[in-house]
Amino acid sequence: MSNNSKKKAQAAAAALHGKKDKQRRTLIEVAVAVVLIALIAAIGFSIAGKDSDTTAVPASAPSSVTGDGAIRIGDPNASVVVTVVEDFQCPACKQFEAISGDTLSELVADNTIAVDYKPIAILDRMSSTNYSTRAANASLCVADADISAWPTWHKAMFEQQPTEGGAGLSDDDLLGITQLANIDGPDLSSCITDGTYTDYVTSQTQSVLDGGVTGTPTVMVNGETVSNPTPDGLRAAITAAQ
Repeated sequence: MSNNSKKKAQAAAAALHGKKDKQRRTLIEVAVAVVLIALIAAIGFSIAGKDSDTTAVPASAPSSVTGDGAIRIGDPNASVVVTVVEDFQCPACKQFEAISGDTLSELVADNTIAVDYKPIAILDRMSSTNYSTRAANASLCVADADISAWPTWHKAMFEQQPTEGGAGLSDDDLLGITQLANIDGPDLSSCITDGTYTDYVTSQTQSVLDGGVTGTPTVMVNGETVSNPTPDGLRAAITAAQ
């Protein structure tokens, strides 16, 4: 075979290999999206089992939240806001954080977006200690103590998410995660152990459900729900909102 023929054969082989790699990456992205969307749907259906007689409890808002009860990470005046409604006991929320959490952090860091996190408690029945409520309360306590370190704590909380059906993380465990994130404050410990914002979590949860949320995570960009909240799906929705 001539050198020219060899070069053509090598180029063809390289092109074929590249095409196969691209196909594999596409299949992986599709698989990830399917798994995440399926998990979100499963959690959404489970909300139907939540007690229907839950009523909103008037409660003072933590100092760290926005007017509609969100923990805002990023520019307070951002023109594009990603809202994430989540439950710390929710497996699909853990999956979302693992897949898309870094993307949101990067977009906040370059001032493309702000993120409004809304921790709610719809899965208390999945632990013997009302873990969803206790974890949501802790998230508000941490935001009050040091909102700049809140994203680090938030990521660690999902990395250490307890299995459903058990006791959930103890208050000491929750405090341990704050220490790992180097968060401290004069009232942080008592806020977590006393459940300072328990009533607020109950009120906020009911308000979010009354607003039409049917599952966690629910992810929105400027109020529009993102059906495929993978990194690519989020970037596309954010670009469209700019």
